[in-house]
Amino acid sequence: MRLLIVCLFLSLFQIGCKSSDSKVNNSFDRKKLLENYAQNLIKPAYSDLQAQVNSLKTASDNFLNTTNTDNLIALQNAWVNAYSSFQYANAYNFGIAGEQGLNKSLVEEIATFPVSTSKIETAITNNTANFNDFNRDARGFLAIEYLIFDISGNQQNIISNFSNNIRKNYLRDAINNLKNKTDIVAAAWSGTYYNEFIQNTGTDAGSSTSQLYNEFIRSFETIKNLKLGIPLGKSLGQIQTEPQRVEAYYSGKSVEMMKLHFQAIESIWHGKAKDGVDGIGFKEYLESVEGGKALINSTENQLLVIKNQLNSIPNTPSLSVQIQTNPAPLESLHTELQRHTRFFKSDMSSLLGIYITYSSGDGD
Repeated sequence: MRLLIVCLFLSLFQIGCKSSDSKVNNSFDRKKLLENYAQNLIKPAYSDLQAQVNSLKTASDNFLNTTNTDNLIALQNAWVNAYSSFQYANAYNFGIAGEQGLNKSLVEEIATFPVSTSKIETAITNNTANFNDFNRDARGFLAIEYLIFDISGNQQNIISNFSNNIRKNYLRDAINNLKNKTDIVAAAWSGTYYNEFIQNTGTDAGSSTSQLYNEFIRSFETIKNLKLGIPLGKSLGQIQTEPQRVEAYYSGKSVEMMKLHFQAIESIWHGKAKDGVDGIGFKEYLESVEGGKALINSTENQLLVIKNQLNSIPNTPSLSVQIQTNPAPLESLHTELQRHTRFFKSDMSSLLGIYITYSSGDGD
């Protein structure tokens, strides 16, 4: 009798396991999914970022050699172009772009915000710049932004500040550091890491699919939590808005960058390249599993709500000003981003059988 009970228990356990795992389609060709992402989205994103950073360096060299208004404007435009390009590479923060020894991920190394103006100014005053320490809020795109933009739009203030040769050296070194880190990642994707990525077709925590999915979700949450939530005062422990903590505070390009970032998230969802090539993406992956089509409908309906709300927010005045003068549309947008989290995060993770391997720290 005891043996019979054990056998019945094991049989029920096996049935239960099969039932819970039945949503995952093991016949789906994840290699084709990874090939599409690598070839049509990730490599082009890093190649374009590398090209734009090179242009930024050229514009910076011109400005530092001849510090005038025309060259400053050219430098500012080059920064906008380069940082706009970065929004499309933001979600591929793994592999060679992940943490390496003392270096944090590429996003943390080159796109930490808000920057510490006190650290930057102290390093310039004391001539003690160090771009390999733990002060990631004193380097990267947003430190460069602080150096070349004036919050009040006074170009002459910037030009006057660069009469200081140490300040010139800081800008030059900051851009060289940015270029070096970008070059390393772009080279890896054009080299051996490309094949390594597409061959790693499992769904375990170290697989390419898991890393891509987790950074995709983390990147989406960056929009919700860091680019919008914290400036709006939505983070745990905040008691008021903090508009000075927006992304791209000094250039006033926060809304534009948020819109580009969201476009990049949508392109990953669809597996669609910037040039229009529409390949296999997470949407197609979900189509292959039980319950996937219903989740796709819910996801795309909510993505449309977010897109419409985001597009209704004007690029000017700056996001920091809008938080102070007209926060209602931004509050609504944050609510819709919050509603969407379950579709990308918990529901998608459950249907595809991919674990969330990072902590967002926002309670979702």
